[in-house]
Amino acid sequence: MRTWAIIPVKPFEQAKSRLAAALSPDERAELAETWFTHVLSVVCAAPEVSAALVVSRDPAALALAEKWGARTLVEQGDDLNAAWNQATAAARDADAVLLLPGDLPFIQTEDIAAMVALADAPRSVVVAPDHKRDGTNALLIRPPGLIGYAYGIGSFERHAAAALAVGVRPRLYISERMLDIDEPDDLALYYRRLKEMSLWQTG
Repeated sequence: MRTWAIIPVKPFEQAKSRLAAALSPDERAELAETWFTHVLSVVCAAPEVSAALVVSRDPAALALAEKWGARTLVEQGDDLNAAWNQATAAARDADAVLLLPGDLPFIQTEDIAAMVALADAPRSVVVAPDHKRDGTNALLIRPPGLIGYAYGIGSFERHAAAALAVGVRPRLYISERMLDIDEPDDLALYYRRLKEMSLWQTG
């Protein structure tokens, strides 16, 4: 199965506006780039991924993607669902698309392997919800275009409902590593996990 991983990236200087109360613009930009680089490195190392495609309006993000050997696409507009659609249309020879945000600082290649393994039917939808079971932290669709994209508040249930509407039982992938960082409480959890990891590595 040819699986394309698609990663949309906001301009780093505009990223994570909801963290403005906790971080300066420079700090938010630095973290956004760090997290994106991590996601990109994991995707490019995953043998299950046939191609990685980064869609962005940020020349710096696109240049970084090219250094990692990913394909790039200049985003037309400023809407996440439209960016997913634009990138999916560009993945012409893909049997499946794996949609990943660029802010999953703990994702590993095992997570990608597990999601691909769950897509074991010709028509499959695999959803990784966020830790609040509200948003969608990863979405695998086989074949591309089987369901539409409904990112935003409540997207987890909308994506699951869209799968059911086309006769597909959605498969869930649950992992503590699939943590995205949007709100200040997410940031606190991120720093706590980093501290736990540091203690584990040095203990």
